[in-house]
Amino acid sequence: MLMNFGILGMLAALIGLTQPAAFAQSADLAQNLSICLSGVGTCDYAMLSEPERVRVAASDHQRNIVDCRMGSESCDPSKLSPVEANALAVARYQQNLSDCMEGSEPCDRSKLTKSESNEVALAEHQHNAANCMNGFSSCDHSKLTGMEAKAVRLAEHRRNVDDCMGGFTSCDHSTLNPREASAVDASVHERKIRDCMEGLSCDPTALSAAEARRVATAENQRNSSKCKSGLESCDYSQLTAAESKALARAEHQRNYQACLKGTGYCKRSLLTPVEMRSILHDHASAPVADK
Repeated sequence: MLMNFGILGMLAALIGLTQPAAFAQSADLAQNLSICLSGVGTCDYAMLSEPERVRVAASDHQRNIVDCRMGSESCDPSKLSPVEANALAVARYQQNLSDCMEGSEPCDRSKLTKSESNEVALAEHQHNAANCMNGFSSCDHSKLTGMEAKAVRLAEHRRNVDDCMGGFTSCDHSTLNPREASAVDASVHERKIRDCMEGLSCDPTALSAAEARRVATAENQRNSSKCKSGLESCDYSQLTAAESKALARAEHQRNYQACLKGTGYCKRSLLTPVEMRSILHDHASAPVADK
């Protein structure tokens, strides 16, 4: 009986020793199968079972079909079935036709039928006309019909007028008629006034007396707003007497409130005797800093 217990103990010990090795081997097999199925890395076919080899072969075959459809160099046409090879030929034919219709490369015209070649020629003509209408550099004016050339010239003229109205350097003033030139001059002048009103680059000599007064009023309002906000760009010398008084009153009230509440910059020397007494009465125990 004792011998039986001894034998059982030895068997249990052997099983315990082999379990980690079994788990490690199982993990290696699973990792290898994953590599074989994905096609990324080196596959050890010797580690695969027969059902796994069938799965991997099917995965490799499907991946080759995709590679061939995408025009990849890894495509092996010899591994395609007749049905798959025919489907690939059809897909490539349609892709070539699509490339030719869209004006994309590569386009192999030798593979097109006569009818398809005519359709491609018409599509090319339409693409060129559209490029000319949009002012693209790929436009070939020599390929336009008389009616198309007239429409393109009108579109180009309208674009030039828009460029002139917008103040772009591409504007060609020499092509403007008197009415257009007058409208452009008015637009340019209005833009100059707007720049002056907004404090941007301004040419005062281009302004009339009334416009100059409008600009001066706008500049004064901007400066007054800066002074009220305490901005460093405030020019106090530009304030009117009324604005200076209003600003002084506002600052005096701000200073009084700061001293009264004990928050913010407070200068007690600016307080009136009445304000000083009210602060001392309401905040007898609270220190007030005179900065």
